[in-house]
Amino acid sequence: MNDQLFSVEEKIVVVTGGLGQIGAEFVQELHGRGAKVAVFARDVSEAKVKEVFEDIHGSDRLAFFSVDITKKPTIEEALDSLESLWGVPDALINNAGLDTQPSAPPEVSGPFEEFPVEIFREVVDVNLTGTFLMVQAVGSRMRRAGKGGSIVNVGSIYGMVSPVQDIYAYRGEETGVPFVKPVAYSAAKSGIYNLTRYCATYWGRHGIRVNTLTPSGVGRETQDAKFQANYTSRMPIGRMADASEYNGSVVFLISQASTYMTGANLIVDGGWTAW
Repeated sequence: MNDQLFSVEEKIVVVTGGLGQIGAEFVQELHGRGAKVAVFARDVSEAKVKEVFEDIHGSDRLAFFSVDITKKPTIEEALDSLESLWGVPDALINNAGLDTQPSAPPEVSGPFEEFPVEIFREVVDVNLTGTFLMVQAVGSRMRRAGKGGSIVNVGSIYGMVSPVQDIYAYRGEETGVPFVKPVAYSAAKSGIYNLTRYCATYWGRHGIRVNTLTPSGVGRETQDAKFQANYTSRMPIGRMADASEYNGSVVFLISQASTYMTGANLIVDGGWTAW
């Protein structure tokens, strides 16, 4: 049975960072449910697209646009092309982001007192300013078209609560240089929540809903086993997330199932913030 409550069929959906681990899952799921999905990413080379979307890369319901979300002209150019192709987006998933992994060199993962301001600005520029520019550009078009829409900003548990630095202490033991989960990602992601609330109240009477989705860490085969063990020991559900486990939340947020929901934060974190 086709459940219209959760249907995204024929919706035009923009996914930023759509070639990344979680973003690619969003794209696959939405495409599989009949949506027209526009992937915004920096690298949309044919080789990269085929690598990530081996089975569906030739679909006429998939479009790829080379976009730097920190630069408004590239966003507007891509949206102009998208409108010519399919029309004004029905939904935007702001998934693109920049984080510092435990494998990062000491110069970008050292003590707070020594954290480089240029790295702080770069992370904030992508994670917060880039999200702002995408929301501004897509929301403006939704409003002009009078069609309403749904915007989902992807936050992080580290935007809600501070990182647990003990999880990363093993890196210092291995290298002799302490690893400190940097402040920039937390600061940038925390700004997402009030950006969401602001836009939800600003555009609420225009039928444009804006919500935040807050995920926790996704397990990867390339992750250090010590990191995974430390992270999982802190996780009430007992494991890290699979990249596909946020798909249902996105479908919910852009479908008819959530029409009375705006300015909210949907937390899907395995219980991390329940402590």
